Amino acid sequence: MTFVVMEGKRVEAGKLICLLRSYRAHAEEMGSAAPERPEFFLKPRTSIIHDGGEIVIPPESSDVHHEVELAVIIGKAGARIPAGRAMEHVLGYAVMIDVTARDLQARAKKAGKPWAAAKGYDTFAPISEAVPAARVPNPHALEIWLKVNGEQRQRSCTGRLMYSVAEIISHVSGVMSLEPGDIIATGTPEGVGRIVSGDTVEAGIEGVGRLKVRVR
Repeated sequence: MTFVVMEGKRVEAGKLICLLRSYRAHAEEMGSAAPERPEFFLKPRTSIIHDGGEIVIPPESSDVHHEVELAVIIGKAGARIPAGRAMEHVLGYAVMIDVTARDLQARAKKAGKPWAAAKGYDTFAPISEAVPAARVPNPHALEIWLKVNGEQRQRSCTGRLMYSVAEIISHVSGVMSLEPGDIIATGTPEGVGRIVSGDTVEAGIEGVGRLKVRVR
């Protein structure tokens, strides 16, 4: 079973739904326009690893990148959820690193092909222990950061998200039903970059937690 830990208990993970270009500065650093509404892709839940685990670089890629994100854990099922009721569906929050094989993604995009493989390798979704939603009264004012070998790579604030958590949940649930255990990764701020074998990656979000993994 693939899971997220919350208060010592395992919550079985469902779908991994990941936003893209949800921070304007990250869209700019990637040379892409910021979308007018939330856009997302899926990662397999088999990509989840936990604190102290290892990101494994696949032999097919030589340019793997880190992307720290606030993850929202869904606790109550729903479809076409109004934004005004969306927060009732949140069980908790966690720190997640969306790992990307950037070279594979770029080649797929250039060829007009899907780039699910670039995001979907085993170990490509490290996630911290989750904290209950009640402990995070405002998920839109949290410092979010990532370091590689102690060097600061990413530092921002979730207040710079272009969409609120409620808006994200409402939009996603208008496309696909949300179920308990589903995880929505809300996107990454600027500063993404390459990681290589031997690196130590540490990420954290104020009031939510932190996560430390190795790369091999």
